Amino acid sequence: MRPRRLLAIVAGLVVLAVLATVGVYFSVSSKLTKVDVLVPTSLTSAGTNWLITGSDSRAGLTRQEENTLALGHDISGSRSDTIMLLHLPANGTRPTLVSLPRDSYVPIPGYGYNKLNAAYDFGGPKLLIKTVQNVTGLPIDHYMGIGFGGLVGVVNDVGGVRMCLKAPMKDPLAGLNLKAGCQTLNGDQALGFVRTRAFTEGDLQREQDQRVLLKGILAKMTSAGTLANPFAVIPAANGAASAISVDQSTGLSQLVSVAFALRNPVTTTVPLSPDPFANTNVGSVVEWNTTAAKQFFNDLGHDQPLPKDLITGSSVQGTA
Repeated sequence: MRPRRLLAIVAGLVVLAVLATVGVYFSVSSKLTKVDVLVPTSLTSAGTNWLITGSDSRAGLTRQEENTLALGHDISGSRSDTIMLLHLPANGTRPTLVSLPRDSYVPIPGYGYNKLNAAYDFGGPKLLIKTVQNVTGLPIDHYMGIGFGGLVGVVNDVGGVRMCLKAPMKDPLAGLNLKAGCQTLNGDQALGFVRTRAFTEGDLQREQDQRVLLKGILAKMTSAGTLANPFAVIPAANGAASAISVDQSTGLSQLVSVAFALRNPVTTTVPLSPDPFANTNVGSVVEWNTTAAKQFFNDLGHDQPLPKDLITGSSVQGTA
């Protein structure tokens, strides 16, 4: 074959590959649900801060799927079941993923002190963002949210998520029945895994499980095996884009950056009081160590290393 003809064929293939990539990019990008949620603020921070939420919305699920997932029926609206703050430092150090307990006892603008997830119920993501900005002193630059049905779909789209359990996890209320050892969870099992509170520490352990699963999903999506296989990466990307809501300034490129950042973040929970559980007029709540939390978020906002005694990490436990 003549060199010129070979070059022409190669050039044509390159053009087709680029066009295909561009086409996939815009196709996936078009599936993102953009919502007006960011709240203007005078707060400043080094790096970039994301608020990541998982709600208990049943939107898109059939009655049969609700039965299969042990979700109950006729539960309207949505509440924020998972609340995490992701800080991406500007100095190239590791990102930090912080769980904010949904029962955190905090002031909600216009409503007084209440559980943090009540802000979502009262005013959706926008009021939740405003509340988080006020209590952390950090501006929220981007938002990402996903519901129950979306989580199930994403896990199935990536071909399941491998999880290694030290002990069995069983909880009929969450539709969960997992054996000890390493196994690949499908979407239904993953949802039960992050829903169960059948632990001695209840939600505090569940938050660790949520961080472990999020890391597992994104590690799978950004693995060499997935990225090198168009039959895997395209369904995974399309499924994830269709399942999440993001703020209006977030594009696909930012989400890709977040996916890679969450492969190996520092993981922890906001500093809590020595005896964090308390009973109030809004029910059982979780109280922060306000002094330690103020220093914690100040360090994040200045891209400073967090004190080691404030980093709890993430590990999976068997059910109580």
